[in-house]
Amino acid sequence: MSARRLFLQALIVYGLILASIWTPQGVAKVILMLGAAAALLIFASDGSYSWREMGLGWPSARAWLACLAAGILLAVSVPLVAKGLGLNVAPFRALSLSQSWRYAIWSLEQEFILQSFLFLRLESLLRSRWAVVWAAALFSLAHIPSPILTVLSLVGGLVFCEIFRRFRSIYPLGIVHAMLGLTIATSFSDRWLHHMRVGIGYLTFHLR
Repeated sequence: MSARRLFLQALIVYGLILASIWTPQGVAKVILMLGAAAALLIFASDGSYSWREMGLGWPSARAWLACLAAGILLAVSVPLVAKGLGLNVAPFRALSLSQSWRYAIWSLEQEFILQSFLFLRLESLLRSRWAVVWAAALFSLAHIPSPILTVLSLVGGLVFCEIFRRFRSIYPLGIVHAMLGLTIATSFSDRWLHHMRVGIGYLTFHLR
């Protein structure tokens, strides 16, 4: 596939995602979200990359070990950072089991978008290591204006993209992503996290 076509695919999907993030709740937001999902599925299934290249094959033991080691290190660091910066003062958001499971599924979906779709196209357009940097930067940009999530998603994005570059599997990354996200949710005050919202949702959030 031509570089121009890959660039347009990445631009369309990422643009629709950003547009939906910054659109208030309503019909327009739903349309943008459905459009982003449809474009992602259509472009991802056009045969440009194999299942193995997309990270949909079963991961090796090394991939599991690398992801778990990175996840544990990040998960341990997060509450220490929150405490050190004084950002762990109540209130905190209480997460139910069903909310945690939904977030775990969403974490795997995010890794598919980030790695199986965006990173692969950037890797085809740029050098492999530059693709890691740019994919992480775009992932971080999607978390603006939340200061905590923007910074942590950049760090996490760099780690996750580098692991994917080496081991090509999104399944352990999805698990570690969920573990890290839930750790962030319980480590930082909701005065800063705003229920883990980004975009327009972060700006319109009000503590009750």
